[in-house]
Amino acid sequence: MTAPATLAATPPAPVRPGHLKVCGARTRADLALLADTGPTLVGLWHGVPGGPADLEADHLADLAATAIRLGLEPVLVTFLDDPDRLARLARSTGIRWIQLHAYQSPALVADLRQRLPYAVLVKVLHLSRGRCLERAFTQAFERAGTDLFLLDTVTDDGRVGSTGQPLDPAHVHALLPRLNTPFLLAGGLNTTNRDTYRTVTDHPLYAGADIDTAARDRTGHLTHDAVTALTRAWHPRLQEATA
Repeated sequence: MTAPATLAATPPAPVRPGHLKVCGARTRADLALLADTGPTLVGLWHGVPGGPADLEADHLADLAATAIRLGLEPVLVTFLDDPDRLARLARSTGIRWIQLHAYQSPALVADLRQRLPYAVLVKVLHLSRGRCLERAFTQAFERAGTDLFLLDTVTDDGRVGSTGQPLDPAHVHALLPRLNTPFLLAGGLNTTNRDTYRTVTDHPLYAGADIDTAARDRTGHLTHDAVTALTRAWHPRLQEATA
Protein backbone atom coordinates (compact mmCIF):
# COMPACT_ATOMS: atom_id res chain seq x y z
CA MET A 1 0.00 0.00 0.00
CA THR A 2 1.45 3.37 -1.01
CA ALA A 3 0.65 6.64 0.71
CA PRO A 4 -1.26 9.00 -1.62
CA ALA A 5 1.00 11.53 -3.32
CA THR A 6 -1.17 14.40 -2.04
CA LEU A 7 -0.02 13.62 1.50
CA ALA A 8 3.45 14.91 0.66
CA ALA A 9 2.17 18.50 0.70
CA THR A 10 -0.18 18.06 3.64
CA PRO A 11 0.85 19.20 7.12
CA PRO A 12 0.17 16.82 10.02
CA ALA A 13 -3.28 17.09 11.57
CA PRO A 14 -3.34 18.61 15.06
CA VAL A 15 -3.00 15.97 17.75
CA ARG A 16 -6.38 15.85 19.49
CA PRO A 17 -6.89 14.74 23.10
CA GLY A 18 -8.67 11.51 23.97
CA HIS A 19 -6.50 8.89 22.32
CA LEU A 20 -6.05 5.36 23.61
CA LYS A 21 -3.17 3.46 22.06
CA VAL A 22 -2.66 -0.26 22.47
CA CYS A 23 0.82 -1.31 21.49
CA GLY A 24 2.26 -4.50 20.05
CA ALA A 25 -0.46 -5.89 17.77
CA ARG A 26 0.77 -8.98 15.90
CA THR A 27 -2.17 -10.35 13.91
CA ARG A 28 -5.27 -9.32 11.99
CA ALA A 29 -7.31 -10.84 14.83
CA ASP A 30 -5.61 -8.42 17.24
CA LEU A 31 -6.67 -5.52 15.04
CA ALA A 32 -10.27 -6.74 14.82
CA LEU A 33 -10.36 -6.98 18.60
CA LEU A 34 -9.06 -3.43 18.99
CA ALA A 35 -11.49 -2.05 16.43
CA ASP A 36 -14.30 -3.59 18.47
CA THR A 37 -13.20 -2.29 21.87
CA GLY A 38 -12.44 1.40 21.46
CA PRO A 39 -8.74 2.28 21.03
CA THR A 40 -7.93 4.84 18.35
CA LEU A 41 -4.25 4.02 17.83
CA VAL A 42 -2.48 0.68 17.40
CA GLY A 43 1.26 0.30 17.81
CA LEU A 44 2.98 -1.91 15.23
CA TRP A 45 6.58 -2.79 16.07
CA HIS A 46 9.29 -2.86 13.44
CA GLY A 47 13.00 -2.46 13.94
CA VAL A 48 12.80 -3.46 17.61
CA PRO A 49 15.50 -6.16 17.84
CA GLY A 50 14.41 -9.03 20.05
CA GLY A 51 11.03 -7.45 20.72
CA PRO A 52 8.20 -9.97 21.18
CA ALA A 53 5.95 -8.07 18.76
CA ASP A 54 8.57 -7.12 16.17
CA LEU A 55 7.19 -7.50 12.63
CA GLU A 56 8.87 -8.18 9.32
CA ALA A 57 8.32 -5.44 6.74
CA ASP A 58 5.72 -7.38 4.72
CA HIS A 59 3.75 -8.26 7.83
CA LEU A 60 3.94 -4.64 8.98
CA ALA A 61 2.50 -3.48 5.65
CA ASP A 62 -0.33 -6.02 5.81
CA LEU A 63 -1.31 -5.07 9.36
CA ALA A 64 -1.06 -1.34 8.63
CA ALA A 65 -3.45 -1.71 5.68
CA THR A 66 -5.82 -3.82 7.79
CA ALA A 67 -5.77 -1.29 10.62
CA ILE A 68 -6.62 1.55 8.25
CA ARG A 69 -9.54 -0.43 6.78
CA LEU A 70 -10.84 -1.03 10.31
CA GLY A 71 -10.69 2.65 11.22
CA LEU A 72 -7.60 2.39 13.43
CA GLU A 73 -4.56 4.63 13.09
CA PRO A 74 -1.44 2.46 12.79
CA VAL A 75 1.64 3.76 14.59
CA LEU A 76 5.08 2.54 13.58
CA VAL A 77 6.94 1.86 16.85
CA THR A 78 10.64 1.60 16.14
CA PHE A 79 14.20 1.81 17.38
CA LEU A 80 15.42 2.59 13.85
CA ASP A 81 17.45 5.73 13.30
CA ASP A 82 17.86 5.60 9.51
CA PRO A 83 15.74 8.37 7.93
CA ASP A 84 15.87 6.84 4.45
CA ARG A 85 14.55 3.52 5.70
CA LEU A 86 11.90 5.12 7.89
CA ALA A 87 10.65 7.35 5.09
CA ARG A 88 10.44 4.39 2.69
CA LEU A 89 8.50 2.38 5.25
CA ALA A 90 6.05 5.19 5.84
CA ARG A 91 5.43 5.73 2.14
CA SER A 92 5.13 2.04 1.25
CA THR A 93 2.78 1.15 4.12
CA GLY A 94 0.62 4.26 4.34
CA ILE A 95 1.59 4.70 8.00
CA ARG A 96 1.32 8.35 9.07
CA TRP A 97 2.33 8.07 12.74
CA ILE A 98 5.95 7.24 13.60
CA GLN A 99 6.96 6.62 17.21
CA LEU A 100 10.70 6.92 17.80
CA HIS A 101 11.01 4.75 20.85
CA ALA A 102 14.76 4.61 21.44
CA TYR A 103 17.38 7.34 21.78
CA GLN A 104 17.09 8.94 18.36
CA SER A 105 18.30 12.52 17.94
CA PRO A 106 16.51 15.80 17.20
CA ALA A 107 18.38 15.78 13.89
CA LEU A 108 16.57 12.59 12.88
CA VAL A 109 13.22 14.18 13.73
CA ALA A 110 14.12 17.21 11.60
CA ASP A 111 15.12 14.96 8.70
CA LEU A 112 11.86 13.01 8.90
CA ARG A 113 9.83 16.21 9.16
CA GLN A 114 11.35 17.39 5.89
CA ARG A 115 10.81 14.05 4.15
CA LEU A 116 7.34 13.35 5.59
CA PRO A 117 5.63 16.70 6.19
CA TYR A 118 2.26 14.96 6.64
CA ALA A 119 3.47 12.54 9.33
CA VAL A 120 2.74 12.70 13.05
CA LEU A 121 6.15 12.31 14.67
CA VAL A 122 6.09 10.90 18.20
CA LYS A 123 9.25 11.02 20.33
CA VAL A 124 9.45 8.94 23.49
CA LEU A 125 10.92 10.62 26.56
CA HIS A 126 12.40 8.06 28.92
CA LEU A 127 12.20 8.50 32.69
CA SER A 128 14.68 6.59 34.82
CA ARG A 129 14.39 6.83 38.61
CA GLY A 130 12.47 10.05 38.19
CA ARG A 131 14.92 11.68 35.78
CA CYS A 132 14.06 12.27 32.12
CA LEU A 133 17.06 11.12 30.10
CA GLU A 134 16.18 13.54 27.26
CA ARG A 135 15.36 16.47 29.55
CA ALA A 136 18.04 18.74 28.08
CA PHE A 137 16.80 18.09 24.54
CA THR A 138 13.02 18.52 24.82
CA GLN A 139 13.02 21.96 23.21
CA ALA A 140 15.36 20.75 20.47
CA PHE A 141 12.93 17.93 19.69
CA GLU A 142 10.08 20.43 19.54
CA ARG A 143 12.01 22.76 17.21
CA ALA A 144 12.87 19.78 15.01
CA GLY A 145 9.18 19.06 14.40
CA THR A 146 8.01 16.63 17.08
CA ASP A 147 4.21 16.57 17.15
CA LEU A 148 3.75 14.45 20.25
CA PHE A 149 5.82 13.17 23.14
CA LEU A 150 5.26 9.84 24.85
CA LEU A 151 6.35 9.56 28.49
CA ASP A 152 7.55 6.10 29.48
CA THR A 153 9.76 4.35 32.01
CA VAL A 154 13.22 2.85 31.80
CA THR A 155 13.82 -0.12 34.08
CA ASP A 156 16.84 -0.29 36.36
CA ASP A 157 18.50 -2.69 33.92
CA GLY A 158 17.95 -0.30 30.99
CA ARG A 159 14.94 -1.91 29.26
CA VAL A 160 12.64 0.45 27.37
CA GLY A 161 9.18 -0.11 25.97
CA SER A 162 6.34 -2.31 27.23
CA THR A 163 7.99 -2.95 30.57
CA GLY A 164 4.83 -2.60 32.66
CA GLN A 165 6.74 -0.37 35.09
CA PRO A 166 4.65 2.58 36.33
CA LEU A 167 5.68 6.21 36.28
CA ASP A 168 5.49 8.28 39.44
CA PRO A 169 3.03 11.14 38.79
CA ALA A 170 5.32 13.52 40.70
CA HIS A 171 8.13 12.77 38.26
CA VAL A 172 5.80 13.44 35.34
CA HIS A 173 4.76 16.78 36.82
CA ALA A 174 8.40 17.76 37.29
CA LEU A 175 8.94 17.33 33.54
CA LEU A 176 5.76 18.98 32.24
CA PRO A 177 6.89 22.62 32.63
CA ARG A 178 9.54 21.91 29.99
CA LEU A 179 6.99 20.73 27.42
CA ASN A 180 5.00 22.80 24.94
CA THR A 181 3.92 19.76 22.94
CA PRO A 182 1.07 17.32 23.74
CA PHE A 183 2.00 14.01 25.30
CA LEU A 184 0.77 10.46 25.68
CA LEU A 185 1.21 8.79 29.04
CA ALA A 186 2.61 5.25 29.23
CA GLY A 187 4.29 3.10 31.86
CA GLY A 188 2.34 0.45 33.73
CA LEU A 189 -1.12 1.91 33.18
CA ASN A 190 -3.97 -0.42 34.11
CA THR A 191 -7.61 -0.41 35.17
CA THR A 192 -6.85 0.20 38.84
CA ASN A 193 -4.45 3.16 38.73
CA ARG A 194 -6.41 5.66 36.63
CA ASP A 195 -7.08 7.89 39.64
CA THR A 196 -3.39 7.88 40.54
CA TYR A 197 -2.75 9.91 37.39
CA ARG A 198 -5.77 12.20 37.62
CA THR A 199 -3.68 15.36 37.93
CA VAL A 200 -1.60 14.28 34.92
CA THR A 201 -4.60 13.48 32.73
CA ASP A 202 -6.17 16.82 33.68
CA HIS A 203 -3.14 18.65 32.28
CA PRO A 204 -3.96 20.64 29.12
CA LEU A 205 -1.20 18.90 27.13
CA TYR A 206 -2.40 15.38 27.95
CA ALA A 207 -3.43 13.68 24.70
CA GLY A 208 -4.10 10.11 25.81
CA ALA A 209 -2.83 6.84 27.23
CA ASP A 210 -0.56 4.15 25.80
CA ILE A 211 -1.03 0.62 27.11
CA ASP A 212 0.48 -2.77 26.35
CA THR A 213 1.03 -5.16 29.27
CA ALA A 214 -2.35 -4.60 30.94
CA ALA A 215 -4.18 -5.38 27.69
CA ARG A 216 -2.86 -8.96 27.66
CA ASP A 217 -3.47 -12.21 29.46
CA ARG A 218 -0.77 -14.31 31.12
CA THR A 219 0.21 -15.81 27.77
CA GLY A 220 0.82 -12.38 26.27
CA HIS A 221 -2.27 -12.26 24.05
CA LEU A 222 -4.60 -9.28 23.81
CA THR A 223 -8.03 -10.03 25.24
CA HIS A 224 -11.39 -8.45 24.51
CA ASP A 225 -12.27 -8.13 28.20
CA ALA A 226 -8.96 -6.52 29.14
CA VAL A 227 -9.03 -3.92 26.37
CA THR A 228 -12.69 -3.15 26.99
CA ALA A 229 -11.98 -2.57 30.67
CA LEU A 230 -8.99 -0.36 29.88
CA THR A 231 -11.00 1.74 27.45
CA ARG A 232 -13.73 2.14 30.02
CA ALA A 233 -11.20 3.17 32.68
CA TRP A 234 -9.06 5.54 30.65
CA HIS A 235 -11.34 6.90 27.93
CA PRO A 236 -14.99 6.05 28.56
CA ARG A 237 -16.10 8.24 25.63
CA LEU A 238 -14.27 5.90 23.28
CA GLN A 239 -16.08 2.98 24.86
CA GLU A 240 -19.42 4.71 24.33
CA ALA A 241 -18.54 5.22 20.66
CA THR A 242 -18.14 1.49 20.13
CA ALA A 243 -21.21 0.44 22.13
